[in-house]
Amino acid sequence: MNYFDDKQPLVADIFVRYPSTPQGKRSALMPLLREVQNAHGHVSDGHMAEIAALIGSTATEVRSVMSFYSTYSTVPTGKYHLQVCSTLMCSLAGADELWDELVEQLDVQPGELSPDRMFSVQKVECLGSCGTAPVVQLNDSGYYENVTRRKCHELIALMRSGITPRLDNPVPVTVNASGLQVTAAGETVGANSGSLHSLGGSS
Repeated sequence: MNYFDDKQPLVADIFVRYPSTPQGKRSALMPLLREVQNAHGHVSDGHMAEIAALIGSTATEVRSVMSFYSTYSTVPTGKYHLQVCSTLMCSLAGADELWDELVEQLDVQPGELSPDRMFSVQKVECLGSCGTAPVVQLNDSGYYENVTRRKCHELIALMRSGITPRLDNPVPVTVNASGLQVTAAGETVGANSGSLHSLGGSS
């Protein structure tokens, strides 16, 4: 049985949000993917084909859309899916070393589950928390910020004991009226256009 075979009211509720045209039907792709991802922790080839048939598309197109978003996975993920921001600010702040530490500690590579099936890891593009780099996102829940090697060890130790460490910031990251990121402790970090200074000379 396909995933959505016994969920026709749910499918109808999703489709009614969009125009009743071929293009409108294809717009339902994201919520259908999210439904499967939430239920199974990943979207398999079979699920992609099923969703493609529902929206009048192809499995290839469904996969191409999924590949753009780090929130979707094509392989099973662990209870703790750790996503390390790999863009410039986090790299400069030590994300590459943090990645190496995670992979070594957990004995896992991207696309794999740790031997105890509790952990999976992934490098992702910018998580929008440059002021608190390096950053690790837990599942779709939120961020651990300024993750040093010591903090990484502490987080993993808690997770291994079955305790989910308190997030430093939920998703989405809080931004105040001035456009500055706000940490969970209420501290503002980063910069905005008002803090830019002239490099001198005339324009």
